[in-house]
Amino acid sequence: MEQAGRLFGVGLGPGDPELVTVKAARLIGEADVIAYHSARHGRSIARSVAAPYLRDGQVEEPLVYPVTTETTDHPGGYQGAIDEFYADAAERLAAHLAAGRTVALLCEGDPFFYGSYMHMHKRLVGRFEVAAIPGVTSVSGAAAMLGRPLAERDEVLTVLPGTLDPDVLAEKLAGTDAAAVMKLGRTFDGVKAAFEKAGRLDEAYFVERATTDRQRLLPLGEVDPASVPYFSLALLPSPVNADSPLNLTDASGVPVSAAAQRETPEPAPTASTGEVVVVGLGPAGPQWTTPEAHTAVAAADDLVGYGPYLDRLPTNPRQRKHASDNRVEAERAEFALDLARRGSRVVVVSSGDPGVFAMASAVLEVATEERFAEVPVRVLPGLTAAQAVASRIGAPLGHDYCVLSLSDRLKPWEVIVERLAAAAKADLAMAIYNPASRSRTWQVGAARDVLLEHRSPETPVVIGRDVGGPQESVRVVPLGELDPSDVDMRCLLLIGSSTTRSVGGTVFTPRRYPA
Repeated sequence: MEQAGRLFGVGLGPGDPELVTVKAARLIGEADVIAYHSARHGRSIARSVAAPYLRDGQVEEPLVYPVTTETTDHPGGYQGAIDEFYADAAERLAAHLAAGRTVALLCEGDPFFYGSYMHMHKRLVGRFEVAAIPGVTSVSGAAAMLGRPLAERDEVLTVLPGTLDPDVLAEKLAGTDAAAVMKLGRTFDGVKAAFEKAGRLDEAYFVERATTDRQRLLPLGEVDPASVPYFSLALLPSPVNADSPLNLTDASGVPVSAAAQRETPEPAPTASTGEVVVVGLGPAGPQWTTPEAHTAVAAADDLVGYGPYLDRLPTNPRQRKHASDNRVEAERAEFALDLARRGSRVVVVSSGDPGVFAMASAVLEVATEERFAEVPVRVLPGLTAAQAVASRIGAPLGHDYCVLSLSDRLKPWEVIVERLAAAAKADLAMAIYNPASRSRTWQVGAARDVLLEHRSPETPVVIGRDVGGPQESVRVVPLGELDPSDVDMRCLLLIGSSTTRSVGGTVFTPRRYPA
C-alpha cells in the first residue's frame, strides 16, 4: 500500500444537510480535497448538501460524467465509456492521495448503496488507505417523510433496481412484504407496469427528492411519467398502519387533491381536549430553535402560522400545516384554539420569541373567551431578533434597554413618538422592531429626528438585516447619518445609549454607568 493521503467516501444522506452525520461533517471540513460527481452542467447535488461543512482553501475536484444517456460513440459502448471514466477519475484522485492529501469523495445517501463511490473504492483500495463513511439512505429518508414503517417483525423488505425487466420486477414485488424500487427516471413506465402486474399499485407511493425543499410524495398511480427525475423511488411500505392518514404533497409542499390522497376523511371532533403551544422558532434557521421548541413541533398534530415561518419547518406526513397571512393574528389564534378544542395538539409558530411582537399575546387574548376556557395554552420562549443582531456586532444591549416597534398598524404614531422620546430621555439603548415596510417608508426618518433631540449624532446605530439568513448583513452608522432608504422590512435597528461605544467593528454598552 502506498504511504500517502487517505480517501473517504462520505455518505451525505438523502438531501437534507442536517441529516449529514457528525463524523461526515467533520471529515468534510478536515479534507484537503473535496471530490464529487456531476453531470456536464457541472452542478452537483452532493456538493450542495455538503456546502455548509466546506471551508475556505479546499481544493475541489469535480468528476464530470462524459455521457448523460446510454448512447455513445465509444468503441466499448456505454459500459466502455463509463468504465474508462471511472478509471480516469480514480487516477485523478490517486494523484492527490499520492501527494499526501486527504480526499473526501461526496456521495448522496450511503456510499455502498447504489452509489458511484464504490467504483472509486474498488480501484483504489489496496493502493491507498480508503474508508466508506455510512449515510442515511434515500430509502430511509423516503419512509420517514412518508410516515410509514418500511418493515416490522418478520416482514421482508426487498430493495430492487428499476432497471430490472418489468416481468422480473413484478415477480419479486408479488413475493415480498415491502419494497423500495430505485433508479426511476426513464424506467418509470416499466416500474409502474410491474407494480400493476403484481397487484400492488394501490399500495405503492412515489417519493421524489426526500427530505429536501423540493420533495414530492404521491400515490404511485397518480404520477405523470414525464415529471419523474432520477432522484426518486417507488416505495411499497409495510402493510402495518396502512390505513393511517398521509399528508401527500407536490414539489412545492402544497397538499395534493383529496382524490390523490385516497379521500382520507378528516377526523371527527373528539370529546377530549388538545392543547395549544405557542412556539418561538428563533430569528432564522434550526440552529437558533431551542430543543424544547423542536420537541413541541415534533409532537404536534397541526401546525399554524404565517406561511414563511411554517416553511421553515420540515414536512411531516403525519402533520397538517395551516398557513395564513401575517395580518390575521386574531383569526389565526381562534383557528388554533378551535382545533385544540376538537382534540388536536396544535403548535402556533412565531419567528423569534412568541412573546415579543408575536403570536403569544394574540392567542392568550382569544383564549380568554368562555368557549375556549378548557383549552390549555403554553408559551415556549425563543431567541429574539434583537439578541441575534446584538450578538453579531458585540454587546450593544449590555446595559438597560427597551424594545419598541415602529409599526403604527396597531397603535397610533403619536404614542410611538412619546415612547421614543421617553426612552431617549431616559438614556436607554433601544431595539427597534418593524422599522419599515413596503407601505411604511417614512417612520425611520421621523424616529431618527425624535431621537436626535436627546442623543448625540454620533450615537452608534446597528442595522441588522436578515440575520441568520442567506442575505445577512450588519452595519454600524452614526445616528445622524441614518438613511431611511437603507432600512427595509427585514431589518432590525439597535440604537445605542450615551455610553455605547463603537470600537474596531465592535459595538458594546458597558455595564457600569457613570455617576
